[in-house]
Formats: sequence, structure tokens, C-alpha cells
Amino acid sequence: MKSEYLLELWRYRELFYFLVWRNLKVRYKQTILGASWAIIQPVFTMIVFTLFFGRLAKIPSDGIPYPVFSYCALLPWTYFSTTLTQSGNSLVGNKNLITKIYFPRVTIPASYALSGLLDLGLASVVLLGMMAYYQIQISWGLLLLPFLVLLLVLLVLGVGMIFSSLNVRYRDIKYCLPFIIQIWLFITPVIYPTSFLPERFRILIAFNPTCGIIEAFRASLLPTRDVDWHLLGISVLMTLLIFTSGILYFRKTEKDFADII
Repeated sequence: MKSEYLLELWRYRELFYFLVWRNLKVRYKQTILGASWAIIQPVFTMIVFTLFFGRLAKIPSDGIPYPVFSYCALLPWTYFSTTLTQSGNSLVGNKNLITKIYFPRVTIPASYALSGLLDLGLASVVLLGMMAYYQIQISWGLLLLPFLVLLLVLLVLGVGMIFSSLNVRYRDIKYCLPFIIQIWLFITPVIYPTSFLPERFRILIAFNPTCGIIEAFRASLLPTRDVDWHLLGISVLMTLLIFTSGILYFRKTEKDFADII
């Protein structure tokens, strides 16, 4: 059954490529700044975080300049939060396509997960400039980045499949999702390092899959930090669990999408 499903996805690969291309084309259509928004959003968020949390609240950054410290985390977080919002509403937003023809429905949230990588790549260029300004050298930890990006894609796809499926039946998800993402931000070490938390809270936050991924992003980009392999290992297990659960739940509910949506 699994092999048949994978073969079906392969047969519809051209539709998947089309959906990815369509998402890229319409994302910044009729906007003045176009793809520059992929850079503007994390940069301005970094400036706000630096002013309020870095200077006013004096939140530590483990000896790293706070702009670089926060921006290293904002890159994966912005991809995760933006893509999760898009994929969570993707099925409802494509109801005309779903009700007219048959195709593997998973290609819709998956197309958003893949197209969002372009924004992640564009925003990463700014980080290179910041590292040059603060004279931060690039380390061999960069070799870990492709694995972390893949892990991030699996995570956002797993969560996105769950929320997009629920959104078909319960339209409250559309309104709950921004609130959930906002809460998720504060339990993820974007603004603060994990060392800022008391020991008893570090154990709990470790089960947040974005925690280990974002901390590993920082460690792979900044030579003064070491990868917390224990924290990353928990994130890998949680990500695989969420992705598997998302696939199973999506496949269980997708047969009813066209009737309910």
C-alpha cells in the first residue's frame, strides 16, 4: 500500500512542480517590493528584537552580538511560521482544484513547504553580510545545514498536513493557527538561548521540535557554539513522530476532502 502511494505521488510529480511554481509566482504578485519581502520581514523583526529584548530587556546572547544571535534563529523560524500558516490553509484555499479533479492531496501542503525554501535562501544572504560586519568566521558546522533544512521541511510538512486536514472540517483552525504560532514562538529559543532557562524548564522545552533545530542552526553558523546533540536528537525523534502522524492522519481524512470542503 505504501509503495502504491509513493508511485502515485511520482506519477503526479509534474502537477507538484506546477504547484510549487504557481506558489512562487503568486506570492509576491502585484507587490511593489516583490521578493524583497522575504528579506524585509526577518530583518525588521531582528531589529525590533534587538531593540526591545537585546538592549532594553538585556536578554543574554551567550557572547554573540544580539542581531546575529536573533537573526540566526529568525531564518528557520520565519520559514517555519510562514510556511505553516500557508500550508495550514492550503486545502481550503485550493477547494476549486480539489473538487474538480483527483490528484494526491498531499501535493498541496507539500508545495508550500518546498516553495518557502526560496525565501529562506534569499534571507540567508543578509546573514552572510552580518557575519562579515561582525567579523564572525564561517565554520565546518555549515555542513550540518542541509540536514537541518530537511528536518525543518519534514516538521513543517507534518504539522501542516495535520492542520490543513483539520481546517477542512473545522474552519476555526484558520483563526487558531496564528495564535498557536505566536505562542510557539515564545516557547522556542529565538529571543533567548536555552541557557537562559532554569534547568527544570530545559527538559520540558526539549520536546518542542523547533528548539533543537533552531539551536543547531545557531551552532552550525556560529563557530563559538557547539551543537547540543542530545537536544537535536530529541528534535529529530519528535519531528519524525509528527511527520509520520501527519501522513497517517492526512491519508485517513483525504478521501472526504472533496465532499466536505
